[in-house]
Formats: sequence, C-alpha cells, structure tokens
Amino acid sequence: MWAAQLEQAAAFLRKHDDFLVVSHVQPDGDAISSTVAVGWILDKLGKKYTMMNEGPVPSRLHFLRGSADIHGCGEGAPDRKFRYIVAVDCADFARVGPTQMWFEDEFRLLNIDHHATNDAYGAVNLLKFDSAATAEILFDLAVHMEMPIDAEAAAAFYTGLITDTGGFRYSNTSPHVMEIASRLLAAGAQGPVLAEQLLERMSMGQMRMIQRGLSRLTFSDDQRIGWLWVTTEDLAETGASNEDLEGLVNYPRNIEGVEVGILFKENGTKSVKVSLRSAGLVDVAAVAQHFGGGGHVRAAGCRLTIPLQEAVEQVVGHVRAALEGR
Repeated sequence: MWAAQLEQAAAFLRKHDDFLVVSHVQPDGDAISSTVAVGWILDKLGKKYTMMNEGPVPSRLHFLRGSADIHGCGEGAPDRKFRYIVAVDCADFARVGPTQMWFEDEFRLLNIDHHATNDAYGAVNLLKFDSAATAEILFDLAVHMEMPIDAEAAAAFYTGLITDTGGFRYSNTSPHVMEIASRLLAAGAQGPVLAEQLLERMSMGQMRMIQRGLSRLTFSDDQRIGWLWVTTEDLAETGASNEDLEGLVNYPRNIEGVEVGILFKENGTKSVKVSLRSAGLVDVAAVAQHFGGGGHVRAAGCRLTIPLQEAVEQVVGHVRAALEGR
C-alpha cells in the first residue's frame, strides 16, 4: 500500500510540469524544509516550479537551500495561476491559506502529509500518519525515486526531522527516523550545527515573549491543565515575530503533573490561534478538530474567531471535559 502511494506520487511529479509548491500558513521547520525538499526533487527531474507560502520564511531557516526563493502572497507574488499543485505538511486544504488564489479552477493537487486529521483532499495523496514529519515522507519518496541525497538535500530532510521530533526527544522518534537521520549525517548533514541553529539559539524577541508568557501562566484547579497567552500588543511592544513564539507552549506542558499545555495567541480583537500539547492522556487532535483545527494526538492546533477570553474558556473547558474520569 505504501509503495503504491509512493509510486503514484512519483508518477504525478514525473508526468506533469510547472508546479506550485505550497505549505501551511505560519510555516514551521517541517513546512519550509518540506517545501524546499520538493523543490530539490523537482530540480532533479528537470521540472519547472514555483514555491510559495502565506507567511515569511522564519529567519532561523534562511540557511536552507532554496528558502530565499519561496514567494509570499504580497509584493513579488507570481502573476499567474498554476494547474499542478504540491501541498506539503497541510493537515487540511484550508491550511494552504491564501496561496489557493494562485490555483487554476481545474487544478490537480498532490497532498503530502503526516497529520492524522488529513482527509485526503488531493487528487493524489501521499499520507503516512505514523511518520514523524512530512520531511520523513519526502525522504522515502526520494529514495523510492532512486535519487542520491546530497548535502543540501540532507540538511533539508534533517531539519524537518529534528524540528518535528523536538531534537529526537518526542514519542514520534521511531527506529525509521533514527535510521534516516544516520543516513542524512552520512550524506553531509551537519547535525550539531543544525541542532544549535534550530533548537538552541534564541532571539531577544523570543526571550521577551517567554518572560511575558510565563508571567501569565495559569493552571486548572487540579493542575492537570496549564495555559498562557500572548496578545497583539505583546508582539508590538517586544518587537517579536510569530516565529519567536515557537516552543512557548512547551513550558506549561513540561511541568510535572500537567497533562495538557495550551498557548493562546491573539490575532486582532476576535481571532485566536491555539496550540495544544499533550502528555498522552488527551488526544489534542480531537480537541482541535472540535474547533475546526487538527494535528496529532500529542500536538495540535486550531483557530477561533472569538475574543481571547472566550477562547480560553471554551478550549480549557473542552480539555477539562476530555480529562474527566482519566
């Protein structure tokens, strides 16, 4: 079954040309590394392609080959539409965001993803829900297509793996992940350098947001749920960007006894992005789906179009109900 999916995806890439490669809004390490990994595969096939995302590439990912060629939706965006689309790391079609305005009416889409909530929205789907990262799936695709992995590609694949496994610490770190990591190191990926760049280094804006977020850290009465929030004013006053919030949700989750950690990020007066992390008792993907989002059992997210305080009450209440009796 998996081999058949790999061959269908390979056939889609071999048969067509002039692709638009997109990933999810507010891209993270796996989204950007998967985007440029698809670009690398298409380069090897001699295909034309354009890479695009709703949001800017996080500065810590600028080292990746091809990252500077990812277009935004504003100035410098492509001036035409595309028939053949490759979507990577998008749990549902809505996650491609406004890049869909560059899809032709009769577009054909290859959907490559590892989120268990993905509903197979592509004309062709390459989905493996037990993969740690979309980059893992793309490595398997490159191997299936008999493409020798060079150092630049190895850095991209390794980036997706190391960011989505938390430096090979999360429960999704499978033997296959470690086998791939070994092969990528042998191909030229600089493991210690990438770990420093992606996991250790911190901007001043990120430190200021950690200070503000932790000052608001709140717990349920039984201390099994911990949450914090940041506002649009926080970002403006600290000079931080969205990428500076990455990892903030882990602080409440990492506290002993906390089963679910939650980060609420205000976007305007009536929009809130919610990130959820679970110790394992609660399927936070199911919680996120209840609010129109998705993700994994232990890591998920959603967006609510209500004021911040209402979002806190509703999501915490739903998590509390999920914990009852456990």
